[in-house]
Amino acid sequence: MTQITHSDQHALDTLRLIGPAPDNWVPPREGIDHNVLIVGGGQTGTAFAFALKRAGIGQVSVIDAAADEGQSGVWLNRARMNKLRTPKSLVGPEGGLPGLSFQAWYEARFGAESYGEIDRIPRTRWAEYLAWYRHFLEIPIRYGTRLTRIEPAGEHFRLHLDVRDGGTVRSVVETARKIVLGNGVAGNGGPNIPAVLKTLPSTLLAHTSEAIDFAALRGKSVAVIGGAASAFDAAATALEAGAGQVHLFARRERIASVPVTRARAYPGAYDNYFHLPDAVRWSQARRFRRAGSTPPLDAVERVTRFPNFHLHPGTQWSHVDVRNGRVETEVAGESLTFDFVIAGTGYAIDLALRPELAQIAGHVRLWRDQYVPAAGDSDDALGAHPYLGAALEYLEKVEGEAPYLKNIHVYNPAAFVSFGLPVGDVPSMKRDIPAVVQRISRDLFLADLDAHEARIHGDIAADFDETVYAQSVWQRDRADVA
Repeated sequence: MTQITHSDQHALDTLRLIGPAPDNWVPPREGIDHNVLIVGGGQTGTAFAFALKRAGIGQVSVIDAAADEGQSGVWLNRARMNKLRTPKSLVGPEGGLPGLSFQAWYEARFGAESYGEIDRIPRTRWAEYLAWYRHFLEIPIRYGTRLTRIEPAGEHFRLHLDVRDGGTVRSVVETARKIVLGNGVAGNGGPNIPAVLKTLPSTLLAHTSEAIDFAALRGKSVAVIGGAASAFDAAATALEAGAGQVHLFARRERIASVPVTRARAYPGAYDNYFHLPDAVRWSQARRFRRAGSTPPLDAVERVTRFPNFHLHPGTQWSHVDVRNGRVETEVAGESLTFDFVIAGTGYAIDLALRPELAQIAGHVRLWRDQYVPAAGDSDDALGAHPYLGAALEYLEKVEGEAPYLKNIHVYNPAAFVSFGLPVGDVPSMKRDIPAVVQRISRDLFLADLDAHEARIHGDIAADFDETVYAQSVWQRDRADVA
């Protein structure tokens, strides 16, 4: 458990100055276990739990499929960058409260001068900060709990969960009125594995989303497929673990180096992105796809310092063979053999790939259901993204067939086309968490309007009676005597 020390005085003062969290104002409903279930206990789940608590919304539960907090999230597991890819100055899970920010946490431990010297946040320090944030704010997370199916049940959901207890797994059903999907990059789909690689056995292939035994690659020849940040991070980790040779294959003739999303990073565009016409949002998504996802400069330099790193731009694998336990391929007329292949090929958006969404996926409105791009501007991958509402909620494909969808909020990269990049990462916290929390608050309030109307029209005991001021009431006769 992360220790809370006197160095956290700024954080303690922050909580003192904003006052205690409001009491839960949501009337209990018979048969309802959770007003809100948050799926994912990483930075997203904890930030939402804190924001909902400060909004006076109780019966909120955070679940995470990981066995414990050490295995939760990506920062100490599948993330392999040395530093976060976003600026250190962005507002994150602190929600505008400086005393709970990464900067305050870091300076309390290492000093303001040290903070000034870092250009971006070290990944492991970010993981330490998130652990501190979780414990300091006393946010409970139910580890070993996986959502396996969302079953609509009128005005709420029946949630089918697999709960791991030691070596056994038991299936339980709980109920919730609202769901927040804060379940990461694969939350509305899964890893994208190119067809040419799907025939390879798991002993010879891994996606960057998986745990990879890099120590086992020492002295081996490794192929990395992909040209974005995760591919470069995986290549660097393999090289640093002592891989004999690492070859990175990228489809583009040049590694993407123009971060086109930066053009819309100013508050006016980013904060109001949802209100852009569909055609503009689509064109922005297409522009990003054409330009490509850019790895940070330090991620590229991290691999190029190794003489045994080899880059193959403008190449694609068309076939593979497995002979004598090794992967053979031919690229640009050259025969190459590898001991292991890593796919840094991103993620596919496909709701049907998620077992928990299987019962509702067919009712969700997708971008291809909403918007028809001009000829030559179509994109099947973008069209598969859900077309979300203003609070990142699912919308119905056919109005009236699945009204419950508005109670599921999507805080993961599936919101890309609707809200721009990135969603679910630090930059989107300031904009999107308040929007989702405000909508949840509004919906829960209006759903129990009769109870709230009775409450706000209820009798209120007087703070005092007329005896407090009786002696000061003006009386003419008494004044004349005086």
